[in-house]
Amino acid sequence: MEELASIWYNVISLNQKTGKRYMTMTKPTFTDEFKQGVVQYVLDHPNESKVAVAKKFGIADSTVHKWLKDANNNDGIINSRGSGNYSSDEAKEIARLKKELKDTQDALEVLKKAIGILGK
Repeated sequence: MEELASIWYNVISLNQKTGKRYMTMTKPTFTDEFKQGVVQYVLDHPNESKVAVAKKFGIADSTVHKWLKDANNNDGIINSRGSGNYSSDEAKEIARLKKELKDTQDALEVLKKAIGILGK
């Protein structure tokens, strides 16, 4: 089972407008194997509190409770929806297409401005 050094980790980003660096906090992502391992550990050690298990694995106790609830509702399997937490594959595809449309529209605006500048 993989070990987790920290629940949050810092990401240094660069603000494109000001050129200044800033730090953001990002949530970690856990593999399905890690989640299943934590759930299995809790089930194998019923005398150990969920808070103690959470500390042992470096995760929040609410996360352990959520994974246990998910496992109990799905016959011991934790279903991960992947990034974005979309309710369905269709919703994820719609979000992807909306992003692609926005990116295309932004690129078109840049090209229109370039034509306007170069056309003078």
